[in-house]
Amino acid sequence: MSEGILVANLDDIAEGEGIAIDKSITGTDDNIALLRDDDGAVWALDDTCTHETASLAEGWVEDGHVECPLHASKFCLKSGDVQGLPATRNTCPHRVEIRDGGIWLFPNETP
Repeated sequence: MSEGILVANLDDIAEGEGIAIDKSITGTDDNIALLRDDDGAVWALDDTCTHETASLAEGWVEDGHVECPLHASKFCLKSGDVQGLPATRNTCPHRVEIRDGGIWLFPNETP
């Protein structure tokens, strides 16, 4: 298990919003979307929608899901599972921890 990477502060992401963390920071193949649900929980998924090239960090976050801003595919924040078409492939979730107001990302570790 890695020590994680401090990538943002909790105050950097409003509830129902997301931000993208560049792959040059995470060491992953894709940017990672940090997504803050309407209950305040923070989740991390690969940023690129599996249906078309769109940023999930720019999508709508609500009730445990993120909706892609391009064609409205929905993904579960916890598992990355597709919850609404047109996407048919799941996206990859990543583990996050909140410590002293900081968001620590553990790339490629499942939540």
